[in-house]
Amino acid sequence: MSEKPIGVAVLGLGNVGSEVVRIIEASATDLTARIGAPLVLRGIGVRRVADDRGVPIGLLTNNVEELVSRDDVDIVVELMGPVEPARKAILAALEQGKSVVTANKALMAVSTGELAQAAESAHVDLYFEAAVAGAIPFIRPLTQSLAGDTVLRVAGIVNGTTTTSFRRWTAPAPNTPLPWPTRAHSATPKPTRPPTSRATTAAAKAAILASIAFHTRVTADDVYREGITKVTPADFASARALGCTIKLLAICERLTTDEGQQRVSARVYPALVPLDHPLAAVNGAFNAVVVEAEAAGRLMFYGQGAGGAPTASAVMGDW
Repeated sequence: MSEKPIGVAVLGLGNVGSEVVRIIEASATDLTARIGAPLVLRGIGVRRVADDRGVPIGLLTNNVEELVSRDDVDIVVELMGPVEPARKAILAALEQGKSVVTANKALMAVSTGELAQAAESAHVDLYFEAAVAGAIPFIRPLTQSLAGDTVLRVAGIVNGTTTTSFRRWTAPAPNTPLPWPTRAHSATPKPTRPPTSRATTAAAKAAILASIAFHTRVTADDVYREGITKVTPADFASARALGCTIKLLAICERLTTDEGQQRVSARVYPALVPLDHPLAAVNGAFNAVVVEAEAAGRLMFYGQGAGGAPTASAVMGDW
């Protein structure tokens, strides 16, 4: 076991950041045994330095640039979002030879390629398991376990709050619109429909999935998205008559054109899911992703998709 401690800087002290700090402090012995060296929290980057944050005030700083530049910091954990100033902080950390762990889906959806290239140039690691589906260990199997296989399709429920809304929404008449935030819609996408915030969130995750699964740069802007603004109880009744249910799915797949050229399709929309399909049973705040590969066939990953503790678990798993 190495006696040299590994210094960690955590950027952000929200739900996930607080849970990561708690795990580092509460599980120091176990983490040391797993990693092979003591893990030491060097500092926490926050917007507001105050003594009511639940951690020693001496660990807090609002100078993120200085924190990630410290010689005693080896790993930077970015949990502050949104795209900026997170992107600037991560690039600064990578350029200074620090490995980075992030759960920032909005940032990774637009800058995966840029950040991965910066990490490669600096010969350090960039991990973002928690950016897609909370506690589900999904990115690593795609990049490592399936590295020798050809992924054909990735489809999943990556926004559990939408599923929860579907379960709660009821209406007395078949054509009565469902309550806020939106109504649902049939499975056929129409590009003219505006996205909802949930579809936008799922689109960011779909961009990350497509980029990793198909080894190409896909941004959130490349992802077609349609929210749940038009789904009604009548749609669910029709779906049940067909032996289906409705789920907001992120679908990424490898397609071959009539000319024999391959391209990548990434989209998010309410889709009909047969009741005997594994995704049909996913409810509550759970996420699930189904991967179809040439050799491995169909694989499913399922687990908690949100919340401080599940996301923090994925963050810690990247170390």
